[in-house]
Parts: sequence; structure tokens; C-alpha cells
Amino acid sequence: MPKRLIHQQSIIRGEEFGVLCWNTQKLTQTAAFQMELARLLQQYPSLFLLLQEAKLNVNSNTHFPSWSYAIAPNMQTKRSVFGVLTASQAAFTDVQPRLTRKREGMIATFKSHMLSYHPLEGDQSLLMVNVHAINFVSANYFLREMELLKFELLDHNGPLIVAGDFNVWSRQRRHYLQAFCDSVGLRQAYMNDPQHIKTYRQHPLDFIFYRDLWLKEATAIDTSTVSDHNPIYARFAL
Repeated sequence: MPKRLIHQQSIIRGEEFGVLCWNTQKLTQTAAFQMELARLLQQYPSLFLLLQEAKLNVNSNTHFPSWSYAIAPNMQTKRSVFGVLTASQAAFTDVQPRLTRKREGMIATFKSHMLSYHPLEGDQSLLMVNVHAINFVSANYFLREMELLKFELLDHNGPLIVAGDFNVWSRQRRHYLQAFCDSVGLRQAYMNDPQHIKTYRQHPLDFIFYRDLWLKEATAIDTSTVSDHNPIYARFAL
């Protein structure tokens, strides 16, 4: 699990913070992505980046020099690693990468997700869950993966954000996702400009869910020249 954890500060209660979530289609190292990310962060200041289909050079930290980050890989070559990447300007106290139990049908790879814990003032922590849900399998396998994640989250006593590309392109998958959220006590951050959210078969794929936080703003951002998904953004207060 490649990681670079350089920050030590806790998240201060009462302060607002932004979360930018984006399936980057393995374009993380391209100049177009880096330029667009810099532009987005000026307009949408973020304490957290939750990237899916991120690609990093195994031997280089040049693309996120001012961020602490960890990546939960689902593929790796000699030069590059691919997976979900969580980056933050706040401290990490624990990082737990996960792989799906089953491989996807078409390309025979696993999907990954990651749990990361970030200290708050006092004894609690904020749990961030960066998800790229399994695709190209039956809805029952999707349900099993969400059930496994549910049991991990039920023990967390504190604020919680679960976000990413959930691949809920059918009514049944969307029903299973809603049941998962209900069981964990998650609320959906409904986006302004929802027409910019990536859809398949008229079903949105990307979501931000939260618990024990105040949602201040949520929007989907049109950056369709970079990836086949648009980023989604939410701003919260503790």
C-alpha cells in the first residue's frame, strides 16, 4: 500500500472542510488532470481528495507533493499502481485497504476500497471510506460486498463519510445501496447541478454519503474534458 503521511494536525471542531470525490479514469499523472485539479481546488477548497481509478508512479511523489495520501491498489505493474487514493491536509491515524472478495467478470480484477481515520479534537476520529464498488458481477455479489463494509462501519462511533463510484447502474443495485446507507445511518449529499453526475442507464454512479456532520454545500462539477466521470464536491462542518 503506497502511502506518504506527512501531516500531524487534527480536524478542528466548528471549522468547515471540503471533500472532492472523482473517478479519474487512470489520468491522475497527466498534465490535463493536474491542471484541472489545481483549478478545481482554487474554486472548491478541499481538505480531502477521494479519487477512484487513480494511477501513481511507484517511485515518485511528484503529483501530490503537499498532501498526505494512501492508495489501496487493485492493480500494479513495475512502474505504476492503480486503485482508490485518499489524500488529505489533515493527519491519518490509521489506513485500512480492502479488496473485494470476488474478481470482476470481464477483466478479472478485484476492486478496492479504503478506510482512513483522521483525528478530531478529543478522542473521536473522522472515518473516511473511499469506494470503487465491484462491477460486471451479479447484484448479489455487490450486496455481499456492501454487507461486509456495513459490519466494519457499525463499530465506528463518530463522524463518517462514505463516497466514491458505486456502480449502481440498476434498480436492484440502487436498492441495495440505499439499504446499506439506512443500516449505517448515512444521509446522501444531494448535488446542485446533478445533471453533471456520471450516469449509466440513467442511474447516477457517484455519491457522497455522511453521518454526524452538517452539510453546507454539495455540487457536481462539469469537467468532462478530463475524465469520463465528473468530480462531485461537498462541504461539511463538524
